[in-house]
Amino acid sequence: MQILNCGRHQLSLSHPLVMGILNVTPDSFSDGGVYCKPDQALQQAERLLQAGAAILDIGGESTRPNAAPVSIQEEMDRVLPVLEALQGCGAVLSVDTRRTAVMQAALAIGVDLINDVSALEDEGALATVAPHSAAICLMHKQGNPDTMQRAPHYERDVVLDVADYLQQRVNACEAVGIARERLLIDPGFGFGKTLAHNLRLLAQLPLLTECVPLPLLVGLSRKSMLGQICDEPVATERLGASVAAALWSVQYGAKIIRVHDVKATVQALKVWQAVTEYA
Repeated sequence: MQILNCGRHQLSLSHPLVMGILNVTPDSFSDGGVYCKPDQALQQAERLLQAGAAILDIGGESTRPNAAPVSIQEEMDRVLPVLEALQGCGAVLSVDTRRTAVMQAALAIGVDLINDVSALEDEGALATVAPHSAAICLMHKQGNPDTMQRAPHYERDVVLDVADYLQQRVNACEAVGIARERLLIDPGFGFGKTLAHNLRLLAQLPLLTECVPLPLLVGLSRKSMLGQICDEPVATERLGASVAAALWSVQYGAKIIRVHDVKATVQALKVWQAVTEYA
């Protein structure tokens, strides 16, 4: 049975888990401004947990395409009070950040997982997280949020290029003493990728995990690639597409699914699990 060492938790990955998204930002692509106040965020956290989220992923900086960066202090002011208030909730607490200073402050509070779109490339990030027990999700992205979707391209096959990058970051983690049992990988759908790149990655998830044999986290919830496929411009109207993408992902190896719509995803995964047990 595959176990992820995750801060205060030993997380079994014997069946797919749902990570609930909690953005405490004014400008996230789908729910920006909805949960900015701490009381709003805590109420949403409770709803996500009741719906079946095993992990809560709290983020204070939007990394959607064309997003403008925020200051480190502003990001901390957004996420740290929520992380502190949720310490006793019983769930795995994740912080979605690419800043070393935010990681350090979150680890001091007791966060269980660092979810980093920059795969610990920020100066000092590797040394900061190495002595702790928190799990780390290493994500691939090409470019930065403000420019990454202008003209994404890959020299070889996108799957192999993404795999090479992720393996390099795994090697960097191991070089500073971070055990593989603490690591997840995320191909970074929509982060410097065209629709064709995204579809190629999604179709070849088994190849990705063959190249980098670590637990796979997939985040496709409400993303624009689903809107392109379904001709649906409104992010909150992409529930069916998001659930379909989640089911495809777990069918082909994903262990953790990062979503906005926890209840619908949990229900779909329960059906998938029940059927697979009889297949």
